[in-house]
Amino acid sequence: MITDGDQDSSIRGHPGPWLKHNCIEPHRITVTAAAAHLKVTRVALSNLLNGKAALSPDMATQFENAFGIKAEALVRMQAAYDLEHIEMAQDRVSIQRVGEVG
Repeated sequence: MITDGDQDSSIRGHPGPWLKHNCIEPHRITVTAAAAHLKVTRVALSNLLNGKAALSPDMATQFENAFGIKAEALVRMQAAYDLEHIEMAQDRVSIQRVGEVG
């Protein structure tokens, strides 16, 4: 289970595969069954679990209710993943700090 104190390198990973490995697979339920339980479409859940869609705060809350994993920790995992990808892309975009311009 992920906790606020975990400093595991997987924190920077997309939360979808983590949820698949730690929630869906241990309960031996299908994506279709999990989607029905979470009241989302199978496609939406599949995209999340395969790292093709971001985890929304709403979906994080649904996972907390269904599996007992803190929504706040899941949202932090998504934010860390997003920030890592933004930092990697910053090399391609040059924006000057306000006050340093002309």
